[in-house]
Amino acid sequence: MRKTLFAVTVAFALAFGVIGVAPAQAQGGAMMSKSAKADSLYKRLGGKNAIKAVVDEFVNIVVADTRINKFFTDTASDPNRVAGFKQKLVDQICQASGGPCKYKGKDMKTAHAGMGVSEADFNALVEDLVKALDKFKVGEREKNELLGALGPMKGQIVEKM
Repeated sequence: MRKTLFAVTVAFALAFGVIGVAPAQAQGGAMMSKSAKADSLYKRLGGKNAIKAVVDEFVNIVVADTRINKFFTDTASDPNRVAGFKQKLVDQICQASGGPCKYKGKDMKTAHAGMGVSEADFNALVEDLVKALDKFKVGEREKNELLGALGPMKGQIVEKM
């Protein structure tokens, strides 16, 4: 159960962090075009199908990553649980990035309580996300927004250094 919660928490990190980043991004900078300012992160990511593709790759990378796959053993052993996890993650990222999806779940602190997630575990997860984003050539701006969103969540996830 805790292994599943760790996996679901990755989704929370992305979703809650992106919500915090989106208002600043919408203000844009002087060098951004008018349409770049108006486009939601969801739209710039390519919509739900693009999010699904990144999530599929990300989960596959995490499950194969011997540094952190211990948190995903139970989920990875059941195709129905994997599918459910991926759908929840897609919905959460979709909603957080300004898309039409809805997701309900636990807060980060509650989801990670007692799991013993280390800073190294957190960093490995971020590395795996970068690999998935890079595979699909996600733009630097969008990638940085997602990765930047994870930073503030670290204190709620990591229980040991």
